[in-house]
Amino acid sequence: MSPSSSRYGKVYLIGAGPGATDLITVRGARLLAQADVVLHDALVTDDMLALAPQADKIPVGKRSGQRSTAQLAINQLLIECAEKYRKVVRLKGGDPMLFGRADEELRALEAHGIDVEIVPGITTAFAAAAATQQPLTKRGVARSIAFFTSATAPQHADELAMPDSDTLIQYMGGREAVVTAKKLIAQGRPLDLPVIIVENCSLPDQMITRMQLRDLEQGLGERKGPVLVMIGAAMAARDTES
Repeated sequence: MSPSSSRYGKVYLIGAGPGATDLITVRGARLLAQADVVLHDALVTDDMLALAPQADKIPVGKRSGQRSTAQLAINQLLIECAEKYRKVVRLKGGDPMLFGRADEELRALEAHGIDVEIVPGITTAFAAAAATQQPLTKRGVARSIAFFTSATAPQHADELAMPDSDTLIQYMGGREAVVTAKKLIAQGRPLDLPVIIVENCSLPDQMITRMQLRDLEQGLGERKGPVLVMIGAAMAARDTES
């Protein structure tokens, strides 16, 4: 990466965490308090944005089923903000390096020699494991985890394959529940495989639903917030184990 030009400010890609304001990292909160402008995802809460009262706020988030700002436009806006401001924060839900399209934004910024720092955040899967008190790995039961999403590049829309892992974590899985379950059943996964659905993880209206793979095949109905689907033997409730 080329050295940052004095023409540009610095861009920080910051993970906001799963939703709750006090789950952002100390470093992330400190940089928010110093930011000149914050470009934020749709799922970033008003309480989180209140950590940057001095900054201009620009919503650029992408949310399933709703109008969103195209990624190319976000890339260009980041460059324009770096020309105008000294400290630019791109605030992303969860961790910026997991399903956050960080690669596209990094490439655009690096092409202009803009200095970038990445601040990790708590990804929703770990917050969901904490909320359900359900470890994602378990000795003798699960030693591998796969994070996946049904979102694919346009040219690969029909190439979604289920990961081969003990514990499966599907981000943005609400609308895809039926397809996911059918593919796992076709793989030979048992119908009684435990499944946990976490909606609005870490927020006051968080909702946790336990079911089995056969239930997931029937769909999840209408859900108001982002949905994380956790699948695997490690998701079995401890009080039902022998």
